Amino acid sequence: MTEETPGFEEQPDVPSEAAQTPDDAAKGAGSADKAGPAAPAGDLEQVALQAQLDQVRTALNERTADLQRLQAEYQNYRRRVERDRATVKEIAVASLLSELLPVLDDIGRARDHGELVGGFKSVGESVESVSSKLGLQQFGKEGEPFDPLIHEALMHSYAPDVTETTCVQILQPGYRIGERTIRPARVAVAEPQPGASSGQDEGETAAPDEESGGPEEG
Repeated sequence: MTEETPGFEEQPDVPSEAAQTPDDAAKGAGSADKAGPAAPAGDLEQVALQAQLDQVRTALNERTADLQRLQAEYQNYRRRVERDRATVKEIAVASLLSELLPVLDDIGRARDHGELVGGFKSVGESVESVSSKLGLQQFGKEGEPFDPLIHEALMHSYAPDVTETTCVQILQPGYRIGERTIRPARVAVAEPQPGASSGQDEGETAAPDEESGGPEEG
């Protein structure tokens, strides 16, 4: 006889819930194929970083353009300020020297009459030296052609020895600073003698008649 242990019964084998049959595995693979392959996480990060990089580059280009525009405007502003400063300085110096012109005229007349001597001579030369350092230039000489842009004719005459309107006497010298004329030179001018050239031409044409002699003798 075989003895059986009381309280224990032999149970049949039950398949585990985690185990899958071949049919279940085939169904799972089919559903995965329908969903499509998933994009790798690294590619998504690279796309996002590239988009951010493009935004940064666009912003950098815009800021660079703004900076270049501001720099160009600043350079133009500096040039205008320097030009205006130079113009204001030139006008101020010209205004000051214009007030000194009568003094320079007196010094010149004293020199012409031999009265620029002693202490007055040193003072006069100092005034002329300072004026020259400030850019004041004297112009106007006898014998130069008359130019209405820099000469002012106060006296007029005719002369046979000139071929064009000429400054024959400087009554007051002219002064300029650079290209700016402060005062034109006041001069006496002489023009060619009226009819002098025509008379000379008539004499030259009359010479052959004189050489031909009088009427033929019969």
